[in-house]
Formats: sequence, structure tokens, C-alpha cells
Amino acid sequence: MKKNRIILALFGSLLLLTGCSKWIDRGESITAVGSSALQPLVETVAEDYQAKNPGRFVNVQGGGSGTGLSQVQSGAVEIGNSDLFAEEKSGIDAEKLVDHKVAVVGIAPIVNKNIGLKDISLTDLRKVFLGEITNWKELGGADQTIVILNRAAGSGTRSTFEKWVLDGETAIKSQEQDSSGMVRQIVADTPGAISYTAFSYITDDVATLTVDGVAPTDENVTTNAWTIWAYEHMYTNGEATDLTKEFLDYILSDEIQEQIVGELGYIPVSKMAIERDWQGEIIEK
Repeated sequence: MKKNRIILALFGSLLLLTGCSKWIDRGESITAVGSSALQPLVETVAEDYQAKNPGRFVNVQGGGSGTGLSQVQSGAVEIGNSDLFAEEKSGIDAEKLVDHKVAVVGIAPIVNKNIGLKDISLTDLRKVFLGEITNWKELGGADQTIVILNRAAGSGTRSTFEKWVLDGETAIKSQEQDSSGMVRQIVADTPGAISYTAFSYITDDVATLTVDGVAPTDENVTTNAWTIWAYEHMYTNGEATDLTKEFLDYILSDEIQEQIVGELGYIPVSKMAIERDWQGEIIEK
């Protein structure tokens, strides 16, 4: 009798494990990698999506736009997040990738609060990052050495900043950081420091500079009065299918665009008064 009970118990356990296995098999997951400027939005939407769709997972990682584009092109991930058009990145075959523009992000120069300056001309901002101006007193600010902090090579934020501020030139060699959050923290803690980051990462720990009297605001981005901005792209290798398509449809839904996108410091694409192609040419809507 005891032997029979043991056999029945083992048989029941086997059925339970088989049932669990089938439940686990029903789970689906995709991975989105790339732009740290876009990362907070994708992470937040992924959490919301997963809460409404148990068993479906969206893994979100940073690493920069270059990483996102190369990883999705190679097939290593389902989605490559990027601040850049694929056409702007060497080594990427843009024709094989499908672009999903999910938001717009403004990028602003951020500075340590004690530099004593609120506005800077675009010409002088360029000179700062090219190393031609080295002390804030040259611009009417405090007598402090300018400490430049750059995003790492491959960063879409850096490429956007260099394209629209440095006219395509490369900033002088300086400390580099992969993380937008770390950039903000170092600027906040370092006397004389300056860098740049997406609007969504700006906090009261740092100050922003207006450029030629124009403030870095969403409204100014939508009209292109503030020119330092980029589309936030989520690229797929070919047309999106299955869970990937479902998640992209979700992030582009009116509900998410109207609620979460704006709340996190991004601008819904629908609010842009103009369009810009990958070469920077303006297309009137």
C-alpha cells in the first residue's frame, strides 16, 4: 500500500511539473537594447505592458545608440533603440532595418550650478566644446576652469549634440561616460563642469543654459526654435512580428503617447510642427 502511495505521489508531481512546464513555455520575451536617452521611456512602458500581459516580458538595456543599431542588425536582439537614424551610423545597413519613431527628445547643455552663467551663444558653446574657451570668466561667468564631460563614442546623444552644436566636428578629448544619469551626477558635483543630456534626465541638481536666448523647452523643440533634438527610434530587423509588434503598437498607442511619453520628459511625435529627415533637412507638415 505504501509503495502504491509513493507511486501515486510521484505521478502527481510529474503531472504538476508538466503543467508548470507548459505554463513556462507560454511565456514570451523580447529584448530592447541601445539609447540611454530612450531607456527610461521603454522601461516604464515595458513595466506597464507586462503588468497588463502576464507571461510576456520586455527586457530593456542601455549601451548607447550604436550598440542598439549593431545588435538589432546582427539579430542579437529584437529591438534596437537609437537617437540616430540608422543612415547616420557607419556599418549599419539602414535598408534592412525598419524605423519606428516613438518620441522626440530635446537635448540641452547642462552645467554646474555655480558657473555664474545662464545664457550662451551657439558660437561660444561650440568654442567651449572645441577647447577654444577654457574659463567661464571669458564668457562673463565665474573664474573657474571649464571641465568638459562627454558622452562616450557611439552615443546618439553625443552625435546629435555634435551635429547641431559643433557642426559635425568632434569635441575635444575629455572624460567620457556611457550613462546619462552619471553625466548629470558628475556635472552636479564638479565645479566648472559642463555636458549635455536629454531633457528627460535634467533635474534640479544641475542648471541648463539657454542658447542665444532660446530656452530648452518642449514647445521650442516642436517648432525647431530649439534645434538640438532627435527622434527616438526603435528599430527592428525587418517588419516587426508577434510580441515585438504588439509591444511597439502599445508604445505608439494614443494612451501611452498622451500619458506616459509627456510625463517622462519626451515629446510625442504627433506634437511636432515640423519633420526632419536623416540629413537634417526640414520637412514642413
